[in-house]
This record gives sequence, C-alpha cells and structure tokens, in this order.
Amino acid sequence: MARGLMKRTVCAKSIFELWGHGRSAGELYASLKNYPTDKMLPYLQSDSTYKIHIHTFNKTLTQAQKIKKIDALEFLPFKGKVNLKNPEHIFWILEDYGMNPNDVPEDPIHLYFGRWIADGQRELIESYSVKKRHFIGNTSMDACLSFIMANHARVKPNDVVYDPFVGTGGLLISSAHFGAYVCGTDIDYNTIHGLGKASRKNQKWRGPDENIRANLRQYGLEKYYLDALVADSSRPIWREGMLFDAIITDPPYGIREAPRRMGSQKETVKSVERSTENHFFVSSSYHLSDIFFDLLKFAAEHLVMGGRLVYWLPIYRPEYTEEIIPRHPCLKLISNCEQMLSSHTSRRLITMEKVKEFKDQDENSYLLDGQYMPYRGHNSFREKYFSGVTKRIAKEEKDNQK
Repeated sequence: MARGLMKRTVCAKSIFELWGHGRSAGELYASLKNYPTDKMLPYLQSDSTYKIHIHTFNKTLTQAQKIKKIDALEFLPFKGKVNLKNPEHIFWILEDYGMNPNDVPEDPIHLYFGRWIADGQRELIESYSVKKRHFIGNTSMDACLSFIMANHARVKPNDVVYDPFVGTGGLLISSAHFGAYVCGTDIDYNTIHGLGKASRKNQKWRGPDENIRANLRQYGLEKYYLDALVADSSRPIWREGMLFDAIITDPPYGIREAPRRMGSQKETVKSVERSTENHFFVSSSYHLSDIFFDLLKFAAEHLVMGGRLVYWLPIYRPEYTEEIIPRHPCLKLISNCEQMLSSHTSRRLITMEKVKEFKDQDENSYLLDGQYMPYRGHNSFREKYFSGVTKRIAKEEKDNQK
C-alpha cells in the first residue's frame, strides 16, 4: 500500500519504516534497542546486502562525520554485506538541525533511523514544469498542483477526464500521465486553436504548432488526447447521461482571465470580441456563483457514480465560512484544502464525489436552498482581491515615505 501511494504522490519525497527516533544520539540508540528484533531480522540476514545513508536538514556533514555516525550503529545485528551501488535494503539516518540557517545548533534537535521503502514522484514537478512546456497561457496550472488535483480525482488508466475550462490543457496532462483519456472545452477560440498573442516573454505571437495536442505530444501522451472544443460551459453541448469518470478544472475568477459566456446580439456592442480575422462572438459577464452552480449541475448529471469533481474555489478570507461552499444533492463533499494567495485571499481545492443519480428534480434544487444567497458573495471576489492589493500598495508607499 505504501509503495502504491508513493507511485502517485508529488507531495512526499520518501517513505520509511521507522525503527527509532530521539532528541539526542543516546535517545536514538535506546529507541533502536527497544525496537522488536523479529521485525529487524528479515532485513539483516547474512545473505542480504545493505547500505546506510545519512541525510541532514539545515546542515552539511563531512564524510568523516558521516562514517563516525554509521560506525556508532554497530550494536545493530547487521549480518549481510555492504553494497553501496545496488543494495537490497537501504537504511537512513535523518538528522534535523532546525529551520534557521543563521542559528544552526551543534547537535541535531531530532534524529530518526529507519528502512527506506519508496520514493515519491517529486521529479514529475520538474519534468512537467510549465517553464519547459511547449504551449502555455496566462493561467496555465502549476505542474505540482495539476498532479495533486489528478490524485484527488483518483484518476486511473482508461478513465475519461474532462475539463470545461481547459485553457492550455495543463490539467489534462497530469491525468493523461496516469493513463486517462482526456478532453476539454473553452470559450476562447484563440486558445483552443493556438492563435493570437503568446504568453511567453520575448515572444509576440504563438507559433504554428502551439496547441493542447502539441503539449501532450511533448510528453509522449498524445494517444490519450481525445479533443478540445470551443464551447460555452453555461450551454450544454453533451448528450444526456453519465460520460466522465472525473471532471477536473480551474474556473476563471476574473483576476488574470475574465469569466465569460456567450451573449446575444441584443447585448451591448462593447461585448463583441474578435478572435481571428473571420471569427467574432458576443460575450457577456458570467458571475462566479453561476459558474459554480453550472459546474456542479453538470458534474451531477454527467459524472459516473463514484466519479469525482475537483475544482478551485476563490475565497475572500475575512468572510469565509463553510456555508459558502456550493453544494448539490447528488455530490458529497470529500475534501476542502486551502492555498493562500495573499493575506486576505485564498483558493480552496474542492473535491466532491457523485453519490446519487441525477434526476430532473435535482436540476435547480439549489434555488430552494436557504443557503443559496451566501454563494452570491463569490461574485465580488475580483473587487475584494484588488481592494486588498490597492491597500497593500498604499501602505508600502506610506512606509517608504517614513
């Protein structure tokens, strides 16, 4: 189970079977002597090989110091042979010297000894880094967060994963890495077709092969790409029924990208936008509260039973309560995790699971809910976000004048 977990996570570096710990070397040795011998012996046999690795936090040890610490463990009943290149068993000494690099103690404040079991997938953060990605936009999701979202959705091989605000497809990539077939929609014609101005520094226009498919091709995942469509998430384009194993998305909050939906010809001329030489469309504002309710309704209708919806919810922290999280009778809240954006704003990673089949009476059930009105507070998130930025700038200017 532990190895299976580490094959997925990007949050943990390694996992160990702890044999002993203490606040001093003496406490560590005493703890090791009290560890059951029958649990040690399977890894200390004469026909096995091993090595001991030392890792320190906030301090660098010389090779002589490391050897001295390893030799001090001679009381452990190691019977196998040392093999530094390809051992069967690896043991670690972990020493914690605190968090302050300007005040490093002579001796560690915590010591641990254990058997290494597995490493996490931290290298995925670097190998899938947005900095190296072929096609990016202003809101391309960080690789680490993308994998966290895929894990929250429990994406597995042969799943079908959908992103209704797909953008440059960052969330599709992490799901495709785990073997899921991916697709998405976005209202932005230029983004879907890889046209218009580039988001990279020192590049004015996007290149001829900058698109979502090219991103998946970059990582050898093109075979998992179904398609990306230009569509308005507020207007259904899918047939009825359960279509998706997971819906993973990051809706626009109005900070870097404005939330939009298709308008009508009767609406103001100012809303007419030009995407390409021959492509025009009329857009209108799309309130955040409407975005989230449309998203939950869509998930309730189109997720398979047990499928998961994972999305980001922007929050104005001084007004946050659990009651402002959108709900739906077909979806159960699984987790609610906060990522700080500033002192007054954050966003919450919301994970919901479908536990009830969608019925016609569930379509607008939230309108009858007495908690519906607090959700309207999401609509002013942009104003609250920038009011905090304005206050911070004014404070900094005032402090600089002193």
